[in-house]
Amino acid sequence: MKQLRPWNLQRALLYLLIGFAMLWLPRAYAASCKTESEMTSAERDTLSNAARAMAGEVQSGDVQALQAKTIPAVASNFGGIAASVANLKPMVQHATLTVDNLYTLDASTEPAGSAATDFFCGNPIIVFHFTNLPPAKYALAILHATGVEKPQQISLVLSETTPNQWMLAGFFSRPMMEAGHDGLWYWERAREFAGKKMNLAAWFYYQTAAYLLDPVPFLASPNLQKLQEEASQVRPANLPGETPMTLSVHGITFQITGMQPTTELGPWDLEVHYISDAAHKAQLNDPTAARQQVIDVMTARSTGSLSRSWMNDPLVSKTDVLRLKVVNLRSR
Repeated sequence: MKQLRPWNLQRALLYLLIGFAMLWLPRAYAASCKTESEMTSAERDTLSNAARAMAGEVQSGDVQALQAKTIPAVASNFGGIAASVANLKPMVQHATLTVDNLYTLDASTEPAGSAATDFFCGNPIIVFHFTNLPPAKYALAILHATGVEKPQQISLVLSETTPNQWMLAGFFSRPMMEAGHDGLWYWERAREFAGKKMNLAAWFYYQTAAYLLDPVPFLASPNLQKLQEEASQVRPANLPGETPMTLSVHGITFQITGMQPTTELGPWDLEVHYISDAAHKAQLNDPTAARQQVIDVMTARSTGSLSRSWMNDPLVSKTDVLRLKVVNLRSR
């Protein structure tokens, strides 16, 4: 999965939690967190060894061994993790693994059935926000797989089932680079475009930076909050979101339902999702007609009504900024 995801309501709530914590700390929380520097050497070694062993099974593609080290509630529905391992193996099997960050997350005294559990870690504060988390002791290990063409970050949520015995409770992965550049590079370029009032380009560069710099969807930090605030200032008002964008070409009406950067086909592209009107959905069953329909959308995106509101934006006039890919969505 290489589509870059937009910021959402959950992310905004995480940043509100950071603000709350800064106003009210110090105070006691039932759920507690330790950063790596606050752990004993024995705690660090136990967690690091467990995480390395699991990441090693990702490198070798040993899905069965990894599943055997997974808590029952997750192991019983292991298909998503198995697919992730299959996707990651060719990219990381010859990589050097390093443990980049460790956190212990103690929710053992939280009431059963809590709708939300928040951990406030370190200084500056990092927030981990979980929903419907069963009472237990957890940890988060963030590993980097480097020295390969496509370096990856692998994040493991671990659960302590018996003292000093950790099992897998959650699995997340993201690339460390896209099209040869890391998240800080995309953030810097986003700021350059924002300074030139090239908001559409800036928005997509911010989205890429956020995707690369945020290893898990339940984390918020002051740096990521700053990135989100900068991105929100340049977001074009007419991007498709909750409401589709309407595009007309050659008498056909298309509903643009999504636009985001992607590297699924190799280069950094702009992926456009659309639905054609009812009268022309049948074209999608004919490869020749479907290809022409996609070309029409691409052409309209570059030169037609969609571009007029963005005529001063480099994504319209400069092909070296983004190469366009269009995905048609069949009706279901």
